Amino acid sequence: MAGKTPELTRNGHELAPLNNRQGSGDNRKPGVTIVLQGPRGSVISRGSPCLDQEDNVAWSGKIQFFLTIIGYSVGLGNIWRFPYLCQQNGGGAFLIPVAVMLVLEGIPLFLIELGIGQKMRLGSLGVWNTIHPWLGGIGISSCLVTFFVALYYNVIITWCFYYLFNSFRVTSEFELPWQRCPIDPLTNQTLKECEKSSATAYFWYRVTLDASPSIDDPGAPKWWIVLCLLIAWIVVFFIVMKGIQSSGKVVYFTSMFPYLVLTIFFIEGMSLKGAGAGLAHMLKPKVHMLMEPKVWLDAATQVFYSFGLAFGSLIAFGSYNNPKNNCVRDVILVSICNAMTAIYASVVIFAILGFKAVSKVEECLLTQNATNCSLEKELDEAAEGTGLAFIVFTEAIVKLPFAPFWAILFFVMLLSLGIGSQIGMLEGMLCTIFDIEILKRISKQYITGTLCLLCFFIGLIFTTGAGEYWLTMFDSFAGTIGLIVLALMEMIAVMYVYGHQRFTNDIYEMTGVRPGWYWQITWRFLAPGIMIVILVWSIVSMVIKHPEYSVWSAEKGAAVKTPYPGWVLVVAGAMILAGILPIPIVFLLRRYQILKMDINIHEGSIRRIDTTVSTKEMITDVDEQLTSPEGPCITASNTLKNKFTIGDFEV
Repeated sequence: MAGKTPELTRNGHELAPLNNRQGSGDNRKPGVTIVLQGPRGSVISRGSPCLDQEDNVAWSGKIQFFLTIIGYSVGLGNIWRFPYLCQQNGGGAFLIPVAVMLVLEGIPLFLIELGIGQKMRLGSLGVWNTIHPWLGGIGISSCLVTFFVALYYNVIITWCFYYLFNSFRVTSEFELPWQRCPIDPLTNQTLKECEKSSATAYFWYRVTLDASPSIDDPGAPKWWIVLCLLIAWIVVFFIVMKGIQSSGKVVYFTSMFPYLVLTIFFIEGMSLKGAGAGLAHMLKPKVHMLMEPKVWLDAATQVFYSFGLAFGSLIAFGSYNNPKNNCVRDVILVSICNAMTAIYASVVIFAILGFKAVSKVEECLLTQNATNCSLEKELDEAAEGTGLAFIVFTEAIVKLPFAPFWAILFFVMLLSLGIGSQIGMLEGMLCTIFDIEILKRISKQYITGTLCLLCFFIGLIFTTGAGEYWLTMFDSFAGTIGLIVLALMEMIAVMYVYGHQRFTNDIYEMTGVRPGWYWQITWRFLAPGIMIVILVWSIVSMVIKHPEYSVWSAEKGAAVKTPYPGWVLVVAGAMILAGILPIPIVFLLRRYQILKMDINIHEGSIRRIDTTVSTKEMITDVDEQLTSPEGPCITASNTLKNKFTIGDFEV
């Protein structure tokens, strides 16, 4: 390899020096040094027939890839977020803005991530460095935002484990632990806190969380939650420790089991009294609400988060595909499946909630004046997130015959959905980490184990009495503005730096179908415009209205909205900045050559100096046709870099 010189590129990217050592004396030919590393993601492997090398990672089949994508994109949000939004934003009429945003925003960005990963066969970090060195910060930002989200997402899995374990603790009357209010041993009467709320709310806030009075007073970690958190991270570690070689087998369960459970609940729910009332309440169209901008913004936000965009996971999944895989077809199929699952889950949820509402009204009529009993009021008590899963739906479950059976099914389903999405997020993050040159000699199991252990210890903050308050804060700030900025930057990078025409040609080469006017308009104009509107709306909402969180009041037996303390908002702002700042920092460092030496932080980089982006396109196009004297396949490894000469290029 040619010796290094102190000369740097004007692009600010550290690269190997010009190689002028071909020939001797004045007859030496100018050249460029290209470093080839590793089959997957290397310069030569993207178009090379050598995809079956020993250390190459790929899907074992089309079904495994499809189920992994489904398990990742179809997550908890389809179960406990979409039904609530549908109820609050016009019922059946809400499906119109959801469909519009799916077509204009979700599907186009989905194809960009999956397609660019499949074309370059690199993780998130490698993709953006390859498109342009100045954009390397996008990969780092994506990794950091995914880290923040993975921290709290596994806590939801933790709570599901706790409820699942308690679903086996039935009483002699075959009742669940949250079915009745406990008795105070001193007074032999029902506890006041439980009496003011409900048995399920009491079990959630006092037994499970042992909720503190505020985020300022967290208290000590609760050992039962710490134990479940440890179990959750151990399970996740064993699933992802070997990448898709291990997680790819688990997705057969995590992707398909939730549909089985939803179908069982659907059959049971349709036979219950009040199911029709619940469905009518959810789906009754309120067309006038379509005139409100908030409805359209909620639809755009829901579509964006339901696909798991900007985490880097879809890029990683695409990179394991065959270069000739029809990614356009995959995107359309997954998008339809995602939307249908959300609607299907909503039907199931509200059929059973309708049963719960009718049952409560009947109980009310037996004990109180008929004027105080209202079915509409019961149906209007909407809930989302943890409130729906651990309070409202568990209250509906206890009214079903053989309640423990339904509870076990429900929480195993939530575990499957949560673990499926968590696998996807960690795959995206680990793919980025594994692409860092200095970490390539370390076993994947050690890196994965270290990451899971770090997440466990940081996650202990969620096991205190203020755990749910912290999770709400992370959910509101860590994965909102940062992800939207990342999605916007990704679209700009591919469309205006890499080039929409070149990306169109890439899709054509991989699928045989050339993207038409729909893709061009959404990629270049509509989808970025929607991203900008969502971003501005999110920032303005945070500035105008002081962010609040729900605090459990033992005296009132209810959750009370309380403004976040100033110091918590500082922490939230720091998380947002941590997820965004790598983008401008890397840009400035490389643009103005602030660092004298940069490291090769992604596999398969073309390292050279004094070249332009257009030159890079030429070299990238040529690299797929390179052949060695021994045959059509160039063998390269992480430790051995082969070198040969073709024309003016020394490789």
